[in-house]
Amino acid sequence: MSLKITVIGTGYLGATHAAAMAELGFEVLGLDVVPEKIALLERGETPMYEPGLQELLRRHVAGIEGSTGRLRFTVDWAEAGAFGDVHFVCVNTPQKHGEYACDMSYVDSAIASLAPHLHGPALVVGKSTVPVGSADRLAAYLAEHAPAGPDAELAWNPEFLREGFAVQDTLHPDRIVVGVRSECAEKLLREVYAGPVGEGTPFVVTDFPTAELVKTAANSFLATKISFINAMAEVCEAGGGDVAKLAEAIGYDDRIGRKFLRAGIGFGGGCLPKDIRAFMARAGELGADQALTFLREIDSINMRRRGAMVEMAREALGGGSFLGKRVAVLGATFKPDSDDVRDSPALNVAGQIHLQGGQVTVYDPKGMDNARKVFPTLGYADSALSAVRGADIVLHLTEWQEFRELDPAALGEAATARVILDGRNTLDPELWRRAGWTYRAMGRPTA
Repeated sequence: MSLKITVIGTGYLGATHAAAMAELGFEVLGLDVVPEKIALLERGETPMYEPGLQELLRRHVAGIEGSTGRLRFTVDWAEAGAFGDVHFVCVNTPQKHGEYACDMSYVDSAIASLAPHLHGPALVVGKSTVPVGSADRLAAYLAEHAPAGPDAELAWNPEFLREGFAVQDTLHPDRIVVGVRSECAEKLLREVYAGPVGEGTPFVVTDFPTAELVKTAANSFLATKISFINAMAEVCEAGGGDVAKLAEAIGYDDRIGRKFLRAGIGFGGGCLPKDIRAFMARAGELGADQALTFLREIDSINMRRRGAMVEMAREALGGGSFLGKRVAVLGATFKPDSDDVRDSPALNVAGQIHLQGGQVTVYDPKGMDNARKVFPTLGYADSALSAVRGADIVLHLTEWQEFRELDPAALGEAATARVILDGRNTLDPELWRRAGWTYRAMGRPTA
C-alpha cells in the first residue's frame, strides 16, 4: 500500500513540500490552522509568490479540472492524524521578540495538537529549523502523549530550500539529510524520497543532533561567505580596490569557489539572519558560545552594509541632508524571484532614507503588496520608469532580471539627475555610463 503523507503548516515550506510530495505520486493532506490559507490553496492559489509553485499545485489539488486530485487540505487535526503514515511538520520558527533565540512555540503547538490523534504507527518528521536538542525533547513528548506510544516515532529532515528555487530544490535536492533512531524510520523516509534518490541525490543518515545542526551550520557558512566579501568591499572602499575583480580572482581557487562572493548591501529574508542568531543563542545555552562568537561579527558586517548604502547615497547627493531629495529605489524584496520582504536590506535602506527626510519611491516586480504592509508611508510606483521619474538619485537594491534589462537612456529621460548606485553589483557600468549616468557600486570606488 502506498504511503499517505500529511504536511502540517502550509506556508512557504509546507505548501511547496505538499505539492512536491503529490508530484512524486503520494496522496497528500495539508493542514493549517488558518482557514483563509486553506481556502486559497484549495483554489490552487499560493499564499506567496514562488516560481512554478502555483502550476504545481493546480496539477494536483483535488477539485481543480484536470488535476490528479492527490492533494487535499484540511483544518481538522483528527482527519490529519487518521490519514497519514508520515507527518511532515513544516511550521515557522521565527526569532523571539527582543532575543536572539528561536521561537519554538509553533513547532511545540503542532506536535501537541497532532499527538492525541496518532492511534496507530506513524512517523512524524520535523522539517523546521530548530535549536539542537529540540528533537530529543519532542520525541519524548510524542511517545508520552500519542495513543500509539512508541509506535509514534520522530525523525528530523531539515529543509534546504532557496526562495525562488523551492520547487526545484524539493523535487531535485542536492542532498537529503535524515536524523533517525530506527531502521523503520529510515526505511520510510527512503520510500518517501525514492524518486530523488533514484536520480542520484545523496541520502545522508545521521542522529538527531547532527540533523538539526546541518541547516544552521550551512546557513552560517553561507552568511560567513557573504559577509567576508562585504568586509573586503569595505577594505576596497578604503584602499581604492575593486571588490568585483577581487572576488573573481579568489573565486578561481577551487577551495573557495565563486558562489556567494558578490558584494552588496548584504543578506536578509526569513532564514539567514534569524538562523545565525538562534545558533549563537543555542551555543550559549550549551556552554559553547565561544565557538560561534565569529557569527556576531558576521551579523554586524551584514547590518553595516545597509548603513553604508545610505551614506553612499548621501555623499552622491552632495553630502548634506536628504530633505527635499527624491530617491528612487529599485527593489523591495530581500532577493529576486520572491515576494518576501522579511528583513529586506532594500526596504531597510529605503526606510532609513525616508526617516531622514528623503522622498522615497519604491518599485519591485513582486513585492509591492508586502512592502506596503511593512512601510506604508513610503511612496510606491507601478513600474521602474514611474519610480525614477523626477528622481535625484536611483538606488538598485534587489537584483531582479527586469532591472538588468532596463534601458538606461529611457530612464535618464525621466530622472532629474542621472545618478545610480548599484547596491548589488549586477548592472553593467559601461552601459549606464554611455547613457550619461554617473554609476557607483559598493566596494568599487574607482571602477
